[in-house]
Amino acid sequence: MTQTKFKPVEEQLAYLKKGVAEIIPEGELVAKLEHSRKTDKPLRVYLGVDPTAPDIHLGHTVVLRKLKHFQDLGHTAIFLIGDFSAMIGDPTGVSETRPPLTREQVDANAKTYLAQVFKLLDPKKTEVRYNSEWLEKLSSYDVVRLCGHYRLARMLEREDFRSRLANNQPISVHELLYPLLTAYDAVVLQSDVEIGATEQKFNLLVHRDIQREYGVPSEVALTMPILVGLDGQRKMSKSLNNYVGITESPQEMFGKMMSIPDELMEPYYELLTDRTPQEIAAIKEEITSGRLHPMDAKMKLAQEVISTFHGEEAARKAAENFQRVFRDRQAPEEAPIFKVPSGEPRRVVSLLVDAGAVPSRSEAERLIKQGGVELIGDSSPMNVQRSIALIKGQSHLLRVGKKKFLRILVQ
Repeated sequence: MTQTKFKPVEEQLAYLKKGVAEIIPEGELVAKLEHSRKTDKPLRVYLGVDPTAPDIHLGHTVVLRKLKHFQDLGHTAIFLIGDFSAMIGDPTGVSETRPPLTREQVDANAKTYLAQVFKLLDPKKTEVRYNSEWLEKLSSYDVVRLCGHYRLARMLEREDFRSRLANNQPISVHELLYPLLTAYDAVVLQSDVEIGATEQKFNLLVHRDIQREYGVPSEVALTMPILVGLDGQRKMSKSLNNYVGITESPQEMFGKMMSIPDELMEPYYELLTDRTPQEIAAIKEEITSGRLHPMDAKMKLAQEVISTFHGEEAARKAAENFQRVFRDRQAPEEAPIFKVPSGEPRRVVSLLVDAGAVPSRSEAERLIKQGGVELIGDSSPMNVQRSIALIKGQSHLLRVGKKKFLRILVQ
């Protein structure tokens, strides 16, 4: 029997299905994996991303990590930068026409995207493509021909288009072109599998249809859930301030991840790590049986996620710092330093404002009244009148809010 570099299909499928919302259709994926193993030829799997913003948060990494899983199994990972389609704007989930980005904005965002993406994907094994390669070359005739392969009635079945029509909100014609032009990406790439978030399902189904129209075998559409943010309720988003950015410091990432509700641990282990379903089930069982404290499981999760983006050593130090500050109530190794001259005692409120730790006196007073400010190592109660003695050579460590620290250094 011919040797193959691919694992048994059942084993591949179990790993690939981890955390997945839907595989359309699953039977086709099984058939493609079987054919790949039989011919020893990798599947072509792609993820298309429009670089509409420069920074990536953990929510964006869910689909990226699934592409990595295909890459881990020996398949060809294609990271497609939608530099052309970003200038149109994907209407998915928006209630009004999105303003198109300029070429300069797209190029700048794409550059920073790649630097972040390669923290997950192996750059040597990743095929990076830009859809301007082929979409910019389409003639007017080509675009009209492409549009002729799809019905307007089906396009208007999209939930966001349907609701905008019902509410008499405008839809620009260029928005209708978006799923068709990105479908042409799938035709050119001759992809076997495309990965996207659940909100991309309509687009992925259009891509399958258009591939068939151009005589290319239909890809399998694999959708991933939207990651719930730190608040435990809404999707992770910068605008909702419930996100963890992958370029944030290890300490900041660690502190944020430790704030998630316990019920988010299992989906976070599923969507943000490479652990197998069996390993995740074992962790869950340890927590249920009491052998593993939920806090320890959360620390393990945070350390694992952070090591992906900052390395194991930085993740370990962030875990130790959190342990020392929040569990052992000791001072962190690193905290912003605010230098003040020695002299008369000063109120904590003015020190916080002058150091830039809070935006205003009223905010400092509010934090203090709510118990959000603490002088580490001093058990006496904190109030808005509290002062600190400024004796030369001394330093004072303040906790400001849940995760911020400020060291006052007296000179």
